[in-house]
Amino acid sequence: MGHQHFNGVKTAVLFGAFGSLVLFASWLVFGQNLNGLLLGLVIALVVNGISYWKSDTLAIKAMRARPVSEAEQPAMHRIVRELSVAAGQPMPRLYVSPTRAPNAFATGRNPQNSAVCCTQGILEILDERELRGVLGHELMHVYNRDILTSSLAAAMASVITFLGYAALLFGGGRERGGNPMAGMLLLFLGPLAAGLIQMGISRTREYDADEDGARLTGDPLALASALRKLERGTAAAPLAPERDLVSSSHMMIANPFRAKDARSLFSTHPPMGERVARLEAMAGYRG
Repeated sequence: MGHQHFNGVKTAVLFGAFGSLVLFASWLVFGQNLNGLLLGLVIALVVNGISYWKSDTLAIKAMRARPVSEAEQPAMHRIVRELSVAAGQPMPRLYVSPTRAPNAFATGRNPQNSAVCCTQGILEILDERELRGVLGHELMHVYNRDILTSSLAAAMASVITFLGYAALLFGGGRERGGNPMAGMLLLFLGPLAAGLIQMGISRTREYDADEDGARLTGDPLALASALRKLERGTAAAPLAPERDLVSSSHMMIANPFRAKDARSLFSTHPPMGERVARLEAMAGYRG
């Protein structure tokens, strides 16, 4: 429980840092005038609200996934049904993506409107025990409302970027104490800072899903074994960093891109070795 408690505190601290960064950026650019900040908030909430509401269909479409019946994927259906019953939650819709890159993700704004997707690649390399560990992880993303968390983080990042553009376009509210030169600085450094905070939030939620999923399945070592296979599998068969896939990559259980692409896009996933070590510690594994 120590890690779980720490992860929750860390998420709260990161959101506090995000809020402070937004307020500082607004003050830096527009001074005490809040009109720019309020306009940015409205635009960000509308745009990211739509993405949040349609998160399930957008991610599924990006991966070109299709719904699968129990006859097609009996193990996947059986595992998800058992875990959903154990968690007291409704059964999500199940999809399979034809891509050979091994990965999985869950999406949806709440348990009643959720979907779990596995790629063909992951179904081929994992045994049923490992698949159970992965599906437990993905279900916990839904139960922990991680899509809402990531949508809020994206909205705050959008506000910071908007403030930079607004300062350049409208002079930064010079007559109200703003600083137009700060807009140019914010335009370059704001997204960098926002990206780093988003990365921290995403990594924290991954740790939580690992730990909570392992508790749901009662088998931390199964997920640890799956993560080892996924590390090798994603290195051997990475996805191309296309725009739609980049926006969905934080949902996946493993970073789907090549190492050099992941660095350029900010890695939203913690190091696989650290995730495995935490799971082994949960199981009391000593090698």
